[in-house]
Amino acid sequence: MGARIQIVQGGHAVGNQPDTVIATLLGSCIAVCLHDAQAHVGGMNHFLLGEPENTKPLSPADLQCYGIHAMELLINAMMAVGAKRDRLRAHIYGGANMIAGMSAIGRRNAEFARSFVEMEQIAIGRIDVGGTNARRVEFMPYEGRARAMAAVEADPISRQRTMAPLPTPRPAGDLELFSPQGR
Repeated sequence: MGARIQIVQGGHAVGNQPDTVIATLLGSCIAVCLHDAQAHVGGMNHFLLGEPENTKPLSPADLQCYGIHAMELLINAMMAVGAKRDRLRAHIYGGANMIAGMSAIGRRNAEFARSFVEMEQIAIGRIDVGGTNARRVEFMPYEGRARAMAAVEADPISRQRTMAPLPTPRPAGDLELFSPQGR
């Protein structure tokens, strides 16, 4: 069994060995898998939001949660092990709208990812975004193969916890908690 690399929000990983699998779990976040078929180099990132909304300075750790930074980190890491930017092919996953009635963060994240990839003139292979289910994504960076599986098979309303009804109390004997004096 080869190496299995699990990435979380703000993370990325690159691989160039045949037995490596990079995996993540996504809700409204996005994972972009990039692959250079000639160099047998691939990588995946996992970002929270496309771009920061404010102009205040962010720490390097905070920046990694944004797609604009996460994409450059991934591309640079791949180029460091032999990938060429003009040979990259992308797969885009995630962007679910996990909570009904909330703003469409997932949709905006997916739009950012697609726009970035197109602007950088990176070929797009597969796009699996939107919906209401979380996804598990596994990427084989050496071959460039990816698969996404629904992690939750429920709509947002049915995900809410429901409580079982309380049992109907059985009749019990009379109980007097406070007895007035003199009675």
